[in-house]
Amino acid sequence: MSRIRPLAPHIVNQIAAGEIIERPASVIKELLENSLDAGADAVSVGVRDGGLKHIDVSDNGVGIHKDDLRLALSQHATSKVTELSDLQCVASLGFRGEALPSIASVSRLCLRSRTAGQDAAWEVACNGGAEIEGPLPAAQAPGTTVEVRDLFFNTPARRKFLRTRRTEMQHVEDIVKRLALSRFDVNIRFRSDDRAERVYAAARSDAEYDKRLRAVCGSALLDQSLKFERRGGGLTLWGWTGLPTFSRSQRDLQFFFINGRMIKDKTINHAVRQAYQDVMYQARHPAYVLYLELDPALVDVNVHPSKHEVRFRESRLVHDFVYRTLHQVVADTCPADHHATLQPPQSPSTDRTDAEQLSMPVRTAEPVAGGGGWGGWPTAGAGSARRPGSDVAPAQTPPLGYAVAHVHGVYVLAQNQSGLVLVDAHAAHERITYERLKSQWHGGGIASQPLLIPVTMKVTRQETAVWEQHRSVFGELGFDVDQLSADSLAIREVPAALGDIDVAALLRDILSDLTVHGSSRRALDSVDQLLTSMACHRSVRANRRLSIDEMNALLRDMEATERSNQCSHGRPTWVQLSMADLDKWFLRGR
Repeated sequence: MSRIRPLAPHIVNQIAAGEIIERPASVIKELLENSLDAGADAVSVGVRDGGLKHIDVSDNGVGIHKDDLRLALSQHATSKVTELSDLQCVASLGFRGEALPSIASVSRLCLRSRTAGQDAAWEVACNGGAEIEGPLPAAQAPGTTVEVRDLFFNTPARRKFLRTRRTEMQHVEDIVKRLALSRFDVNIRFRSDDRAERVYAAARSDAEYDKRLRAVCGSALLDQSLKFERRGGGLTLWGWTGLPTFSRSQRDLQFFFINGRMIKDKTINHAVRQAYQDVMYQARHPAYVLYLELDPALVDVNVHPSKHEVRFRESRLVHDFVYRTLHQVVADTCPADHHATLQPPQSPSTDRTDAEQLSMPVRTAEPVAGGGGWGGWPTAGAGSARRPGSDVAPAQTPPLGYAVAHVHGVYVLAQNQSGLVLVDAHAAHERITYERLKSQWHGGGIASQPLLIPVTMKVTRQETAVWEQHRSVFGELGFDVDQLSADSLAIREVPAALGDIDVAALLRDILSDLTVHGSSRRALDSVDQLLTSMACHRSVRANRRLSIDEMNALLRDMEATERSNQCSHGRPTWVQLSMADLDKWFLRGR
C-alpha cells in the first residue's frame, strides 16, 4: 500500500456524487430543493433524452450573489447552516452544500443567477470538476438557473448502470410529481423533449388542492379517499388516505411528507400498515398522500446524503399518533349515499378503480331505541323498518334503505333513496361481529356464555399441547375449556357474542392459529387475527334464508358499525346501483 495522502478535490466531489447523484432524477431533486429553499414560488424544469443530455431548472427565488457563485460550486459551502446547533433543527430541504459541486464533478454545469439588488445576472461554469470559469455577465431575470449537460460524461462506468431513456424519464416525472405534492403553493412547469409543457398551477384553496392531487395522482385516488386533518401532542397529520376498498397491488400511490420533505421511514410504514391491518384485503396496499408537521427539532434529517431517511427523537410518539389518527379515520367509514357503479367490483388482482365500491361522504346512522333485531335495532315488525312503498318520507330513509329480498341466500337486495343496494350478508355480518368482539376485548374481556351441555371434541397430542400452552389466551377470548383425557377436550363456555355456532370447529381453527403464532405473548399480540377467525364462524352462511326483519336489522347494524364498508378480510360488503345507472342499462330517457 502507498502512503496516506489527502484525496484530490475532484475525486472527493465524485465520491460525494456517488452518494447523492444516482441518476438524472437525483440531479433534478437536488436542484428543485435548492429552489424551494431559496423561497421560489415558481419553478421550471426541462429535460432532454431522459436527462442525460440536458437538464435545466429555473426559479424566481432570492438568487445567488455574484461574489458567492464560485463558492456555491465548492464542497460543503452553504448558506443554511452556520453553527453545529443548526443541525439539530434543520428547517430547510438541503443544508450540506454537496449537491452543486457533486453535480458539477460529473457533468458540464452552468450556474446563472441574479439577486433582486443586482442590475444584471452573472454565471459560472464547470466541466467535470475542472477549474471554475467566471463569473461572467449573463441575461437572467431575478432568480437562479442551473443547466446540466452530458451527465456522467467523465464517468462512463456510471452511465452503464442507468436504465433506458424511457425508464429514466419516468423517474424524472416521479420527482416532479413529488414536488407538486410537497408544495401546493409553488407553480411548476415541466417540459421534456418534444412533449407539450405540463403545468401544475399553484394551489391555495381546498378546490385547487384537490385539482392538483387529481392532476398528479388521478381522479380515482381523490374520489376514493378520505380527506382529514388531526392535531395533537404538537403533531399535525393531514392529507388524503384511500378507502380500504381502493387498495393497490403495489405501493405506487403512497406518498408521505414530513415538514414538506418526501421520506421513506419504517416507523411510518408500520403505523400505516397497522391502521389498515383488519380492513385490507390479503397482500394489498393502501393508497395515501399524507403530511406530518412537527417541530424540526424532533426529527433528524441528517441521516443520509439523499435525505430520504429520517430519525425521530420520539419515534413511539410519532408512530402512535399516525396509527391512531389513520385508524380512527378509517373506522369512521360507514355506509352512506354515494354515486353508483355500473359493474361489479373488480378482482383484487387488478388495480382498476372505475368500478370500486365506495366514493362517498361518511355519515354514521344513529341507533334507534328499542328492542329486537340484530344488535338491538328495531325490526320491521316493531314498526321502525318499513317496507319499500310505504309512506316514508325520503329524508327518513336510512343510507342502506329497506330490504326487499334475499337473492340466492347470499345477497340482500335493498331499496334506498338513490336506487338499489346489494349487500353480501356474510361479509357484512362478519364485520359487525368482529367489531363487537374487538370492542369487548379492549373493554376488559369478552363476555362468556355457559353451554347447557358441554361440547366434547377429539384432539391430537399437538393440539392438546397447544391448548395447555395457551390456556390463558382461551380464557381471555371468552372460552372455558377443560381436558377430559389425553385426546379430548370439553368446551363449557363460549363467547356470548358468537351465539349458536359449531364451537368444536371454531376451537380447532383457533388451536391452528395459535400453533402458527408460536407463543402466548405472540398470540395476544395477534389477537385481531383470532377475533377475525371467530367472527367468520359466527357470520351468517350462504343459503341461509333471512327474513325481511333480519335483513333490515342487518342493514341498520351496518349503518352503526365502524368499518362496515368491508369485512374483516378487506372485501367490500355492499355496492350501490343508482336510478341513473338503472336507466342507462334499460335505455330510459333516450
